[in-house]
Amino acid sequence: MAYSIYHLLWFFFVYSILGWCAGVAYAAVRRKTFVNTGFLSLPLCPVYGVAAVLFSIFLPELRESLFFLFAGGAVIAFLLTFITGHLLERIFHRRWWDFSARRFQFDGYVSFPLLAVWGALAVLCMRVGNPLIIRLLGLLPMAVGRIILLALLILLGLDAAFSLGFLLRIRVHTKRLAEFSEEVSEDFREVSAHLGSAITRRVHRRVARAYPSLEAGKLVEAQAEKPEKSGVFAEGCSFDKLVWLFVIAAFLGDIIETIFCRVVGGTWMSRSSLVWGPFSVVWGLGGVMLTVVLYKYKDRSDRYIFLAGTVLGGAYEYACSVFTELVFGTVFWDYSAMRFNLGGRINLLYCFFWGIAAVAWLKGAYPLLSGLIEKIPVKAGKIGTWVLVVFMVSNMAVSTLALGRYSQRQAEAEGAEASAFAAVLDERFPDERIARVYPNLIIVE
Repeated sequence: MAYSIYHLLWFFFVYSILGWCAGVAYAAVRRKTFVNTGFLSLPLCPVYGVAAVLFSIFLPELRESLFFLFAGGAVIAFLLTFITGHLLERIFHRRWWDFSARRFQFDGYVSFPLLAVWGALAVLCMRVGNPLIIRLLGLLPMAVGRIILLALLILLGLDAAFSLGFLLRIRVHTKRLAEFSEEVSEDFREVSAHLGSAITRRVHRRVARAYPSLEAGKLVEAQAEKPEKSGVFAEGCSFDKLVWLFVIAAFLGDIIETIFCRVVGGTWMSRSSLVWGPFSVVWGLGGVMLTVVLYKYKDRSDRYIFLAGTVLGGAYEYACSVFTELVFGTVFWDYSAMRFNLGGRINLLYCFFWGIAAVAWLKGAYPLLSGLIEKIPVKAGKIGTWVLVVFMVSNMAVSTLALGRYSQRQAEAEGAEASAFAAVLDERFPDERIARVYPNLIIVE
């Protein structure tokens, strides 16, 4: 990793403060008054800090390529705002921001002009901001820096716990935050009895001012009325259906890749991500990602879905490559020998394959698989879901331990004594088995 945890934490707080200042300045110009635009009471806007940390983890290799650095920042911002928006909507049943009225937007949560701003911020962050912060940190004794970070983390935790707890209390006591009527006031007074009336009113006023979409007349209910149970298993894009789709896509992805390697390379080669069974986690998560992000747009043209799948698939595969290298110290694929590759992590041809897979999945495979899954009896389906969850989680955990022990063995001196648990892993998953399951595995520093 290009930066240490110490540096990443400082990046988070510095950029959170700078983002908060930028948001306050923008709000002051637009509304002619001071507005704390952050979720917290502290002068922090964590989304900017999280974005800076993600830039610093995933984009160092693109620092010398202005175009890809800009594009990478835009893609990370797209995923961050999309996931954060939907997560907040699921928790609070409300939209915290909404770009639906704008021309160039995606699902109301992403504004494409703003993505260009995020791309420019990624360039500034990687080329100007991070080097400057590191130079300034060099003037600060590390012991002092760690004490400051600890104090900031404690304050952040307390502030986040209070703000989140307050908003969750609102969700419990009120189904809608639309008009500040006498009934709503009564609910707030009841909450105030537990949290302190003065602080509660202050936080409520600040949240209402910072997020106008929560005010009366601008509220967008995520789940105004829950549909009645229809007796159909895994109806819609539910948790149960996503679990089944993950397993099916992981299995199909492994089989397709194995056949592809046979046709192109002339050899049968394992493409599994796990030690038990032919399952490719990359394809499983990819199928879930395409379903969640693009399901609403399944009726759009094939060209639209192909382009979206190409971009999302390429960004997703790049992120998976960086993640596995950082976590496991291994490289599972390397496209350096292919033309139009980016750091050996992705290449244009396989990005096109992701686009084709997106069209095939949304137009053909998903409707068929969704219909078959919904035909499963409800009781059997629920039991099957948790059986699959337990199996796949156990499979991933054992695979992680086996890979970790394999990397450890390569670094150990021959004849080194192993612990009892390590000895079990050595017996169950020797080098020969790991090499058979992961034929393209490369150990890296």
